[in-house]
Amino acid sequence: MVGPGCWSGMCGSWAEPLPRIRRLHSEDWRLLKAVRLEMITDTPMAYVESLEAARRQTDTQWQGRAAAMSGDASATVVADGGQDGSRICGLMRVVVKHPQDPQKPRQAMLISVYVAPEHRGLGLADELLKEACLAAEKELGARLIELGVHQDNARALAFYTRHGFRTTGGSRPYPQDTSKLELVMERRLP
Repeated sequence: MVGPGCWSGMCGSWAEPLPRIRRLHSEDWRLLKAVRLEMITDTPMAYVESLEAARRQTDTQWQGRAAAMSGDASATVVADGGQDGSRICGLMRVVVKHPQDPQKPRQAMLISVYVAPEHRGLGLADELLKEACLAAEKELGARLIELGVHQDNARALAFYTRHGFRTTGGSRPYPQDTSKLELVMERRLP
């Protein structure tokens, strides 16, 4: 990973610092709440939860979510401003897939992908995905990672293809609009 102060090794007054990439911790529940509301506001069709439902969650529920997202069967990779308590500007979560396909090696799923608009196209998603795949392999013991992409999201399809994911030929109705499909993609992990 590039050091905290340089993009792709380029430093200078014009270069923006690369956000810090780290794991979400249960005590980050307030930051999780803020980024989740931001995610849903930015792209409401990308997440199964509505903004109204997310806003109705109590502090205790947000604490539970943060604990679950940093538990044994899950690893959540976040990008922030480099200091504890700073805003989360990117997030990717990997979970152990249930049920497992016994014909395949241990599987994880990539879910809840988000990069704040001001960080898109600058390489942050690449770094988050690299860390999420590493977490799936090292922390969850997965040898295969799966994800779903809306059939019309050409940018996401190209991004994941560039990172070694391939469409499986499988699809399922898109949860927020069942007239559309979510394409299944997967990638083997080392």
